[in-house]
Amino acid sequence: MIQIKDKADCCGCTACASICAHNAITMQPDALGFLYPVVDKDKCVDCGLCEKVCAFNDHYDTSLNFEKPIAYGARHKDMREIETSRSGAAFIAISDYVLENGGVIYGAGYTDHFRVVHKRATTKEERDEFKGSKYVQSDMTGIFRLVKKDLCDGLTVLFSGTPCQTSGLNSYVGKRLRENLFLVDIVCHGVPGPYLWRDYLAYLEKKQGSPICWVNFRDKQKYGWAAHHETFKFANGGGKMSFTFLFYKHIMFRKSCGKCHFTNTKRPSDITLADFWGLQRTDPTFNADNKGCSLVLLNTEKGKRLFEAVQDRMNVIPAKLENCLQPNMIYPTVIYPKRDKFEKDYIRHGFKYIYFKYGEEGWRYKLRNFPNRVKQTIKKIIRK
Repeated sequence: MIQIKDKADCCGCTACASICAHNAITMQPDALGFLYPVVDKDKCVDCGLCEKVCAFNDHYDTSLNFEKPIAYGARHKDMREIETSRSGAAFIAISDYVLENGGVIYGAGYTDHFRVVHKRATTKEERDEFKGSKYVQSDMTGIFRLVKKDLCDGLTVLFSGTPCQTSGLNSYVGKRLRENLFLVDIVCHGVPGPYLWRDYLAYLEKKQGSPICWVNFRDKQKYGWAAHHETFKFANGGGKMSFTFLFYKHIMFRKSCGKCHFTNTKRPSDITLADFWGLQRTDPTFNADNKGCSLVLLNTEKGKRLFEAVQDRMNVIPAKLENCLQPNMIYPTVIYPKRDKFEKDYIRHGFKYIYFKYGEEGWRYKLRNFPNRVKQTIKKIIRK
């Protein structure tokens, strides 16, 4: 039976729980809301399938992969799609094609009060919920089994997620059903804990005195493609806070993100999508309006055929792979050294305490940032 002795060895993909025919494995949250498998020994028959299906290791399946990915920059021809997507809306072009041909889409959306979960979509309206970045690990409970049922029913499925999720799904589904499954991963920086996101929203609502009715982790329309600011709409107004700041400190990530096996160009998916950072080395004019551009990596023949089928929906430029390599395509994110202390503080004192101690509204951050603020003020005075 599967036993997680080191949390860094589990990405929470749910493949082990999904494959258990006796439902002996449930995914249980830790203090930050990250899910880990827990085995009911009374139900377990010790068949070993849960250990065999685990694909969070260096031996994940790359049997369909090209020697190296084929890289492109891509922007949807419909500017409205670009403006409402995180990058260049390549995912919209690809998923539209699958839906138009009777397929289904799986991606990260919301349930309850902006809790991030994976969902199934059969229409473009349902699929639109998957647009945009969501810097929280999505709950995958029950999703792998739904995907498998769709494939057994003869449907074409496009599944989008982090590479650890696509690797787990690929292993769970097996080669027999893989033909009608298109896997799309993202270049992932890491995933924060769901409970932190939940508590953050509750803190903002209490501070604002109003419920949140809309969230955007990276508001491109207000701040531009390159900016990293989240925006909230309240029933009585809106504002920008510092959850993204904590995200980029790598302090609230799942421990497995620090030893990710997929930070390379042998991706566990047919297609990899990302923001095309470094686009200027390929074509500085392609994104002159700063609305966003998708990096598209074609990793398999299946992925290549799918991309070619939708290429006329986008403006596309070829790129050299060496000009596209982002840090998380070379090595895993380095977890913040005080990550364990952060978690202990959260357990002992709650969200508000860690928000001010580690976040940009706390006095420590303001003190460290004070010299920069002075320099910026002096520059403004000189310009005048």
